[in-house]
Amino acid sequence: MNGALAAGFWGLVGGSALLLGAAIPFVAHLPQRLIAGVMAIGSGVLISAVAFDLMDEAYRQGGFDSTALGFLGGAVAYTAATVALSRAGARHRKRSGSNPDERQPDAGDDSGVAIAVGALLDGIPESVVIGVSLLGGGGVNLVTVAAVFLSNVPEALSSAAGMRKAGRSPRYIFGVWGGIALASGLAAMLGNLFLAGASPDLIAGTTAVAAGAILAMLVDTMIPEATEATHEYSGLIAVAGFLLAFVLTKLGG
Repeated sequence: MNGALAAGFWGLVGGSALLLGAAIPFVAHLPQRLIAGVMAIGSGVLISAVAFDLMDEAYRQGGFDSTALGFLGGAVAYTAATVALSRAGARHRKRSGSNPDERQPDAGDDSGVAIAVGALLDGIPESVVIGVSLLGGGGVNLVTVAAVFLSNVPEALSSAAGMRKAGRSPRYIFGVWGGIALASGLAAMLGNLFLAGASPDLIAGTTAVAAGAILAMLVDTMIPEATEATHEYSGLIAVAGFLLAFVLTKLGG
């Protein structure tokens, strides 16, 4: 049980970045290009985490079959859920609103629940990976926690900025992100509990599912937000984020 509690703690640490990111638009007016730049950094960090932490670990645990099936399955599941949420009004839940056609719905719109569910969908795979990284009695993978934390800040920052422009109240915004931060800790704890003693193939498949879902989320939400305002600089900024996470991975190894 101690491992599960530790997993919950580290999942909450990663999720707490959502509250930090959500608070930024209330204390400072950030230019759209800066928000997009931070989003690009987060994209690079997560791409590195998917490549060097999640997929490598999944392959080490279960080989090609479990890894490939899980990776594709995670992407398919995320895409299917996103299509459903898009029809409910949460397509641009992470967009900060610089494009009038991609702003979040008005505060009175019934899509508020869909936005919350969509944000939860984005965060759960990352948190489960944190819980899985504690299996076997080892310490937490701090690179994974750092990657989740660094990516959560721009995600929440961009979405909260869009929510403010849509007229949503601070109570609503912090309620959404605070609830998701708590759910992140719970997901990490449950991932650790339910997968303790599981077969290497199952652990590999679960890790790969999370990797596939995260990569699909990046292309669907974070990268478009990053490239919208930073344009020709977004690739360079993402490379810097990738390099940062790569260095952390190698130092942590």
